[in-house]
Amino acid sequence: MTSMSRARVARRIAAGAAYGGGGIGLAGAATVGLLLAEVQLARRRVGNNTPPRVPNAEGLYGDTGDPAGEPPLRLTMLGDSTAAGQGVHRAGQTPGALLASGLAALAERPVELRSVAVPGARSDDLDRQVSLVLSDSSRVPDICVIMIGANDVTHRMPPTRSVRHLSAAVRRLRTAGAEVVVGTCPDLGTIEPVRQPLRWLARRASRQLAAAQTIGVVEQGGRTVSLGDLLGPEFAANPRELFGPDSYHPSAEGYATAAMAVLPTVCAALGLWPAEEERPDASRREGFLPVARAAAEAASEAGTEVTAAMPTGPRGPWALLKRRRRRRVPEPEPAPTPPDPTDREGAGLPGSGP
Repeated sequence: MTSMSRARVARRIAAGAAYGGGGIGLAGAATVGLLLAEVQLARRRVGNNTPPRVPNAEGLYGDTGDPAGEPPLRLTMLGDSTAAGQGVHRAGQTPGALLASGLAALAERPVELRSVAVPGARSDDLDRQVSLVLSDSSRVPDICVIMIGANDVTHRMPPTRSVRHLSAAVRRLRTAGAEVVVGTCPDLGTIEPVRQPLRWLARRASRQLAAAQTIGVVEQGGRTVSLGDLLGPEFAANPRELFGPDSYHPSAEGYATAAMAVLPTVCAALGLWPAEEERPDASRREGFLPVARAAAEAASEAGTEVTAAMPTGPRGPWALLKRRRRRRVPEPEPAPTPPDPTDREGAGLPGSGP
């Protein structure tokens, strides 16, 4: 699918999400049915029946020794197992811990990490997750990072419905005062046991949803980062290294690659990035584009950021397409401070899948 055709489809999906439609398919019902069967087969081939284990990474990151310093920044992770960090064994290897550690270093102030992400979650679980996040109006996060979409594809959720739920979640968080960064639907074509031609079909469906997600998020005042093939050609070249033992979820190095791509956008959303780096760099093929075209281009290139720009243009709203330089994120040491266990009460039951 070309960038222009993906832009047209993404625009239709986003419009259907905004105005109540629900019948636009990702890549055709038969295609998605085949994809679902192949992914389920892959899960049985590489997985097991044990419940997903996700390390608890909640706590304080950064230097907390100065009691007179600024209060901690609040970072909250929402979404599915990619946001939760399923597939690694140590809390410091999860994307939330990596982002919190990197943000603390760049902001030069501590960061308080909370996670309500649940393995197996689909976009229709975001309403519950956002309600948990906003249950205490005195502790609204400074920034929320959402990673969602893969389970929507594999469970055949209509993309208009998927985008509608994500857009509503972003709108609620932004209205409450939180900045929002969304890692869009990852490329299911990188799941190693999925064979051709379904690998190509999985990639097409994933990127189509990612582009539509971008339109919905940007229209609600959030920013997106394309997770694509889980953020880099390294996954295609080194799947054994960058996928975890189940060949489905990322390894520690894979999550570190993702965090390196998301961290600059998190910092930019909080105003921590140098002003000169916020201007488009023509040498890096950055610039202002109609939001649907920016979304389509971002879906084709992992690690690409899209944020709102001019509200109107000759072809509707415009967005800024950025290709930020990744920042290395060291694994946090020592382990984070254990949180109060009552803070996670009602966070949800673990499921399966990303």
